[in-house]
Amino acid sequence: MQPRDLSDHTAYVAGRGVEEVARELGMDPGELVKLASNENPLGPSPLAIEAVREHASRVHAYPKAAHADLRAALADRWGVADGQVWLSAGADGALDYLARATLEPGDRVLVPEPGFAYYAMSARYHHGEVGTYALSKADGFEYGADAVLAAYDGERVVYLNSPHNPSGAEMTLEGVRLVAEETAEETLVVVDEAYGEFSDRPGAVDLLAERDDVAVVRTFSKVYGLAGMRLGYALVPADWADAYARVNTPFAAGELACRAGLAALDDDEHVERTVHVTDWAREYLRDAVVAPTYESGGNFVLVDVGAALADGDGSEVGGSDAQGTDADGSDADGSDADGTDPSGPDDTATPAATVADALQERGVIVRDCTSFGLPGCVRVTCGTENETRRAVRELNEVLQG
Repeated sequence: MQPRDLSDHTAYVAGRGVEEVARELGMDPGELVKLASNENPLGPSPLAIEAVREHASRVHAYPKAAHADLRAALADRWGVADGQVWLSAGADGALDYLARATLEPGDRVLVPEPGFAYYAMSARYHHGEVGTYALSKADGFEYGADAVLAAYDGERVVYLNSPHNPSGAEMTLEGVRLVAEETAEETLVVVDEAYGEFSDRPGAVDLLAERDDVAVVRTFSKVYGLAGMRLGYALVPADWADAYARVNTPFAAGELACRAGLAALDDDEHVERTVHVTDWAREYLRDAVVAPTYESGGNFVLVDVGAALADGDGSEVGGSDAQGTDADGSDADGSDADGTDPSGPDDTATPAATVADALQERGVIVRDCTSFGLPGCVRVTCGTENETRRAVRELNEVLQG
């Protein structure tokens, strides 16, 4: 007995954890700085911690009230009806619910390349087929509607990701509107705004009031610091409200996750501090890293270490947008639809892997973006001031030999 054919599915490559790396290197976890998974460097909302402690004795009961209360709170926050809020176990859970609600076997979706692997994974789990549109490294990952529409061929779902992971590039609200206007009536435009709180650009939620073909995905993992709770949600068109009960798992989010989410929504101080720290770190990374970097609207910065290594002396300092090809001469845009390239070069041979490994030996964990199809780039999460300064110092030393 075997599972069904999963050969088209590529495993999601998560960033390595502090404990895992510490054991491998024989180091104390406290010596390590993890800037690989875009987590909140300030930790969870203090109000969320208090809520978890307060409600821990209730985990023997199903979270009916908490589930309903969080949907209502989010609906109020975004100016939509309660039924338009689809809670889920992480943003990836919301992607699954939207795929269940839209895809028939053989339906096609369109995803960004490079991009978050789970767009394609979720579609394939639901027997969909995957096409891609490119965000070109040579063009600084410019994210316009034209690139999406040029690749569009009647797909059932089009995924947009703004701010985009891993580049940090953003699509304007007018760009999102144009994609929705120029695609077919039966095409759903899913806008992943997991990093939306870190951006100054308006989000796509306002389009829900004027269109019935746009959905927005958000998460509590980033600005609210609740990644370990696995809590996310989709905001869907008004006519889709009744579909939630037909596609979601029973009680899609747990009692403690819902209670933590409710508390975190009210913790404006924690959000403001997180955004302030991120703004400083993002600017510092772009100014101080001795390598080309890319403008970012997220809580991370993509660094072209391949270009710096090819330069030989690390003389091109951050602050200007990186352009051109990876150090091996490729344009790094030929990866699979899910953002990985299993048939490509071995990870250990890439500039990104070389730099990431060297930094890890120095106690700084960053994200090797080879699995995104970017073998010359690493992604550095915005940390605290001390963490960010240390990461920049170690990265520059590695790049300058």
